[in-house]
Amino acid sequence: MVARIHTVAFQGIDVLPIEVQVQIVAGLPSFVVVGLPDKAVAESRERVRAALTAIGLALPPKRIVVNLSPADVQKEGSHFDLPIAAGLLVAMGVLPGDELEGYVTLGELALDGSLTTVAGALPAAMGAAEQQRGLICPAACGGEAAWAGSIEILAPATLLALINHFKGSQVLSPPSPRLEADGPAPPDLRDIKGQESAKRVLELAAAGGHHLLMTGPPGSGKSMLAARLPGLLPPLDPAEALEVSMIHSVAGLLRDGRLMRHRPFRDPHHSASLPALIGGGTRAKPGEISLAHLGVLFLDELPEFARATLESLRQPLETGRAVVARANAHVTYPARVQLIAAMNPCRCGHLDDPAQACARAPRCAQDYQSKISGPLFDRIDLHVDVPAVRAVDLALPPPAEDSAIVAKRIARARRHQAERFARLPADRRIRTNAEADGAFLTEIADPDPDGKRLLVDAAERLKLSARGYHRVLRVARTLADLDGSDGVRRPHVAEALSYRRLGPGG
Repeated sequence: MVARIHTVAFQGIDVLPIEVQVQIVAGLPSFVVVGLPDKAVAESRERVRAALTAIGLALPPKRIVVNLSPADVQKEGSHFDLPIAAGLLVAMGVLPGDELEGYVTLGELALDGSLTTVAGALPAAMGAAEQQRGLICPAACGGEAAWAGSIEILAPATLLALINHFKGSQVLSPPSPRLEADGPAPPDLRDIKGQESAKRVLELAAAGGHHLLMTGPPGSGKSMLAARLPGLLPPLDPAEALEVSMIHSVAGLLRDGRLMRHRPFRDPHHSASLPALIGGGTRAKPGEISLAHLGVLFLDELPEFARATLESLRQPLETGRAVVARANAHVTYPARVQLIAAMNPCRCGHLDDPAQACARAPRCAQDYQSKISGPLFDRIDLHVDVPAVRAVDLALPPPAEDSAIVAKRIARARRHQAERFARLPADRRIRTNAEADGAFLTEIADPDPDGKRLLVDAAERLKLSARGYHRVLRVARTLADLDGSDGVRRPHVAEALSYRRLGPGG
C-alpha cells in the first residue's frame, strides 16, 4: 500500500502541486526521503520521528520510503514535515487516507508534536482552492490562509489535534481571516520646515506613482521627506492587499499570519547585494524590490550602492517584474514599485556651499554622480534639488498643511486615475499614471496646442529620449489630475519639464 498526501512546492509566488508518497514494506529498518529534497526536507525525518514519539506513536521497524513526486522538481522548505507525517499515519492505519485526499497539507513539526508557522500558507491556500481541495496548515498560519475564499481550512496547533479531528474526538474550528494591526502613525509633513518645492514634488510623486530622486547636502531633509511618503499614499485595496501579502507570505514575513493593509516601505542599506535587492539566493527568494511591490522602495545614498546592483534595477523599473534566473530556477516576482532615491551632490556633500567649498569641485561631483548610469537616470520621472535649510526657516512655526490635507488631494487625484483606467481590459490593468504607455498614454495626456509646441521644442533642445518624452507626458497628466483639469495644458507641461534631468551632472 502506498499512502498519498497532497502538498505544494513554491516557484516564486506560484505553487506547484506535489504528491507525497509513503510506503512501508518489510526489510531492514530505514527511513529514506527521495525526490530532490533539500537539507531542510531531508532533516524532516528526525523531526517527524520525534513528533510521533511525543504523541505516543513509534515508527514500525521496517523499510520506510517517502517519495516527493514529481521527482525532478527541487523540494525546499520545512513545510514538508506535516505531509510526510500525515502520509506515515495513513500508511500505519492511524488516519483515513480517503479523507486526507481532499486536502493540501503543509506545516513544520516541532519535536514535541506541535505545529509551527511556515512560509507560503496564503499562496498554498489559493492553490488548494484552484484544485478544489481544502487546506491543512498550522494554527499560526490559519489567519492568512482564511483569505483564500470558501475552502475548508483545518488549522490544528498540534499533530495530536489533527489526529483527534479525523478520529471524531475533537472538532477543529475554522480560522478567521486576520488583518494587519494598526501600527504607529507615520511621520507628518508638518515636521518639515521649509523645502516647499520638495514637498510639492513629493505630493506629485505620490499622486501619480512616479519615481523620484532628491539631491541635496547632508541634513537637508531628504530622508525625512521620504519617510513621510507612506502617510500620503492611499491604503491597499482588497485585491492589492492579497497580491502584496502573497509575496510577503512566500518570504515568511507576514506578521502573525495577518493580511497586509498598508503599502510596504522598504529602505535597504546601501551595502545590500544584488540578490538582496532583486531576489535570489539558494531558494530564489524575493528581493527588496519585490517586497516593496505596490509600495515604496527608498534607496538612500544612491551612488554608494554597487554599480551592478543599481544597473539591475533598470529592467524591473521598466517592466514591473523581477526575474531571478539561476541554473536550477527561473522565477518571476511582481515588482511594480515606486522608487524614491536620495543622494548628495558630491562625496563631501558641500558642492554648492561657498562656506564649505568642495576642494575637488567639479571633479568630485562628476566622479560621484557618474556612478549612476544615464539609462537609470532616464527612468526617474522627477528630479528635485533639496537645498540646505536656513536657520530662519527652522525658527518659523510648523506649516499649516499636514499629511492628512495633502493625502486628501492625492486620493482625489488617484480617484480620477482609477475612473480613467476602469475602461481598460483586465489584462491591461493600470493603477497610476506612471504605468500608462502606448496609444493610451497619448490619448489621456495629449497636451493642448501650446503645451504640445512647448514639449516638442523642449524635446528637441534637451535631446530627450523617447522614454523621457513619454515620462514628461505622464507627469503632466498627474499635474492636471491634481489641478482637477480634464486636459493637459501648457503650465502642466512646463512644470513637468522642470523636473526632468538629462543624466549625471545634467
